[in-house]
Amino acid sequence: MPNQFGFSVESFRPIPSRLDNNHLSPTGIVMATKLETLLDKLKALESEMVEELQKQEEEFSYEIHKRRVDFEENVIIRHRKFAKQLLNYLHDAHIKHILSAPFIWACIIPVLLVDITVSLYQWVCFPIYGIPKVKRQDYIVFDRRYLQYLNIIEKINCAYCSYFNGLVGYLQEIGARTEQFWCPIKHARRIKTLHSRYQKFINYGDAEKYRAQIETIRRDFKDLKIGSQK
Repeated sequence: MPNQFGFSVESFRPIPSRLDNNHLSPTGIVMATKLETLLDKLKALESEMVEELQKQEEEFSYEIHKRRVDFEENVIIRHRKFAKQLLNYLHDAHIKHILSAPFIWACIIPVLLVDITVSLYQWVCFPIYGIPKVKRQDYIVFDRRYLQYLNIIEKINCAYCSYFNGLVGYLQEIGARTEQFWCPIKHARRIKTLHSRYQKFINYGDAEKYRAQIETIRRDFKDLKIGSQK
């Protein structure tokens, strides 16, 4: 029977549970196994989605060289035909959008302060805790500037959005690794999204497992070290 996510758990291929089942009831073991299966399935779907997105390189005739995106010359010429001139862009802009711009850009000051503070925290503390550092370049990407159909204002707006949203992901990953070290316990209440380390956390209320495995779990970053070597 379909569950709350809209698909049947029974359709998934079972995987060995990574949880210590000695302290769980039969019902708890089944629930824990299903949760881990769902989380593994989610990670697999995320990887598949990334691969599909990367196939756009062929469709739109561009190649990625390190951090630079190169389009074929004929594509660049075609893109420039779609660029909107600045005067036309400003003329067509809604007055309410123009008036709201200062409020959007005012956020840059506290955002920069948070970025500097949290980055300093991980550079100082993560080596002390034995936690692998989060790479900014994996989250904050400025590649829309290579799109010739954007004018200078659109490129600046895109750069701001790229920085802000990339920073949110960067901060979340730092927070996730910190939480795994200091408080790797799942929540009792349902939460909207799960971060990348949540799967390794101990079930809410499992006091015995918490005391027995806390030191192992808070240092379990082997998957990150393996991923960084690829």
